[in-house]
Amino acid sequence: MGKIVSNFFISLDGVVESPDKWRFPYYDDAMGAIIGEGMATTTAFLMGRRLYGEWSEYWPGQGPEVPFSEFINTIPKYVLSTTLDDPTWQNTTVLSGDVAAKVQGVKDSTDGDVTMSGSATTVRWLLANGLLDELALLVHPIAVGSGRRLFEDTATHPLVLLSSTALDTGVLHLRYAPAP
Repeated sequence: MGKIVSNFFISLDGVVESPDKWRFPYYDDAMGAIIGEGMATTTAFLMGRRLYGEWSEYWPGQGPEVPFSEFINTIPKYVLSTTLDDPTWQNTTVLSGDVAAKVQGVKDSTDGDVTMSGSATTVRWLLANGLLDELALLVHPIAVGSGRRLFEDTATHPLVLLSSTALDTGVLHLRYAPAP
């Protein structure tokens, strides 16, 4: 049985929206290694409808010379959606209807990690439904001030720290699991 791991670039004030606007000054080989390690254990990718819409317009047109393109274009992708009927991006399956049961089925049928990234709404839904196994955060030493935060207007979810690493850039790599 696999596990669902959610990964986020996050600012010190909790913003996860548009990390492309603030994370790059902190990117280094150590962060690249963390991202690479996560990709190495990923056997499927889970995403919400909005992220699918954005990524399915960009990534299929990117060749192997573009980092991440071969990974995301070839890996099995699962989209949580009630509106997407006919996905065109290769290796994409839509999960609709009893979505929680279908996500559990994906989790049960894989031996590696099912990675989820880029959607605060989806990670909150996974937590609320008891489906998230790990939350991996790269906390950047910057206060962005505005933008969508990982946790907004949500129920309380106690977490247990699994590991923490401080990078030379000041970024913290934190891994949490929902508390039992």
